[in-house]
Amino acid sequence: MDTPDTSIGFSELGLAPVIAQTVIDLGYETPTAIQSQCIPHLIAGRDLLGQAQTGTGKTAAFALPLLSRIDPELRQPQILVLTPTRELALQVAEAFQGYAKNIPGFHILPIYGGQGYGLQLSQLKRNPQVIVGTPGRVMDHIRRGTLALDGIKALVLDEADEMLNMGFAEDIDWIFDQAPKERQVALFSATMPPAIRRVAQDRLVDPVEIRIVSNSETVDTIDQHHCIVTRFHKLDILTRILELEPFDGMLIFVRTKNATTELADKLKAHGFAAEPLNGDMNQEMRERTVERLKQGQLDILVATDVAARGLDVERLSHVVNYDIPTDPSAYVHRIGRTGRAGRAGRAILLVEPRERGLLRAIERTIRRDVPAMEPPSAAALSESRIDRFIAEIRKTMSEQDLDFFYRLLARIGQEQEIEMMDIAAALAYLNQRERPLNVKADPPPPPRREWSAERPPRNDSRSRERDRGESRPRPERDESRPRQERGPGRDQGDLASYRIEVGHRHGATPREIVGAIANEAGLEGRYIGRIDIQDDHSIVDLPKGMPPEIVNHLKRVFVRGQALRLSPADGAPRSAWEPRRDAPAPRFNQASGQDKPARPAGVRRQIGDGSGPRRGPPSKDVKGFRNDRGPSRKPRD
Repeated sequence: MDTPDTSIGFSELGLAPVIAQTVIDLGYETPTAIQSQCIPHLIAGRDLLGQAQTGTGKTAAFALPLLSRIDPELRQPQILVLTPTRELALQVAEAFQGYAKNIPGFHILPIYGGQGYGLQLSQLKRNPQVIVGTPGRVMDHIRRGTLALDGIKALVLDEADEMLNMGFAEDIDWIFDQAPKERQVALFSATMPPAIRRVAQDRLVDPVEIRIVSNSETVDTIDQHHCIVTRFHKLDILTRILELEPFDGMLIFVRTKNATTELADKLKAHGFAAEPLNGDMNQEMRERTVERLKQGQLDILVATDVAARGLDVERLSHVVNYDIPTDPSAYVHRIGRTGRAGRAGRAILLVEPRERGLLRAIERTIRRDVPAMEPPSAAALSESRIDRFIAEIRKTMSEQDLDFFYRLLARIGQEQEIEMMDIAAALAYLNQRERPLNVKADPPPPPRREWSAERPPRNDSRSRERDRGESRPRPERDESRPRQERGPGRDQGDLASYRIEVGHRHGATPREIVGAIANEAGLEGRYIGRIDIQDDHSIVDLPKGMPPEIVNHLKRVFVRGQALRLSPADGAPRSAWEPRRDAPAPRFNQASGQDKPARPAGVRRQIGDGSGPRRGPPSKDVKGFRNDRGPSRKPRD
């Protein structure tokens, strides 16, 4: 871990005297690790690739040396800083303005989308020396001819990883092409994915690479756990965790800006003091929200990765990843918001069954296991609520004057002839109607644990041969014999037939049906049975005992623009191998030695029943489809 050299001060880093004096006036005594390592190289004019998390003093690391090199007499843009969001652009611009307050004639301009062009055009006419902006609005001004990069001496990419994640790669390339070839480039990123490496290789010349591992990245000091939960029960599990976990301040991460407001509203409806923190908030609103958290007026912030950059609040004791990050490095960055400066921190990760691969990728990145935790049970939740109820009663008895209520209850008991215990029971019931003390139902476990069959055991002799690198010669297949379809991979008595309202008329294929059902139900495709695609509907065999919420959700899943509207075939679930009433008697299959249902006349061939010439994809495309392969399959938002 890189640490600052406390033996040197800012005056020894080569800063211009006016900048060094400003730093002293601001009360800075010693540089941070990234400042002490970056400032000398940037003053020397070197290109630089820096990896450091927000909160390590990164802005000063590039602002102070670049301000030391500008020419205040030259009235044209000399420094261009690109940021992913307008909030970060405003923060960086404010920092530059503070560091340059003693430079005469200095002007800086933040330009970003959402602000009117008129104000920005009038400010550009003042020829500011520093431009801080988002890529889209910077491109607009360059194309309009209102911003020229001819005099740019230094170009900075701040939060470069986030800019690439937001799709600004082509914009950044275009802006680089408009800037002079002889310019200094500084690229800063909290993570270092391959895309950032490619940008550095293409755009930086002989760069100095500096990596600062902050205390927040050493995740060993943070208590981490994960909980496997279906998408339909995430909110229920989260609210139970909030009730049972003793926390001071909490940061909950989601993937999208819309999700921050939706989840915050749901938590407020459950009685929690929660607010969103996202890129749609202006700087004043953001600062007010963070200040409320610091002052204890808020307990929970629901944020995106970008909005939480730079957030450092001592009250944050917990971080919950409501949506698992697709980039493992982002997980380290998220949980680094807690457990700072030796304080205790706890991180909880909610993982959907199909996201187990992402969990494994995170564990490989942090080089340790993230232990599993069981979802809070109904019994534990009930006990916690009862304890709080008793505590409230004791507190009220010790702090409040209850004489009026004693007389009132005595009057009710006398006039209505009701026992005091009955009155107390009725009042307790009325008090807990919104949040019952007796929680009866536990959330059902994830589908794979509840109704998925185990993978059949491997053939030991064949696996031993495979381990030794040997293989058995495959016998020649007699092409004159009809190909036998591979049977389903599980006991067909465990399946039930369902009707879905999508068929040949809509262009549906078995692969699309299996993919949609497997992905939405958290079910491996090999546990989906036969699929009979007819003209305006299809029959699909699914495991018996699916949770009602899974069935209800599948009704609203779309394939080829059609809602599946899943319903039991023939009005009620039945075994996939149970013959219909109008079906002929089962015929005996001499090859397999098992009874096999005959296909009724006029009924289309069902995928995987082995009858007739094969049409469409082979059965392995239906039963072998997997939906839990981790990072290769991007989770739906």
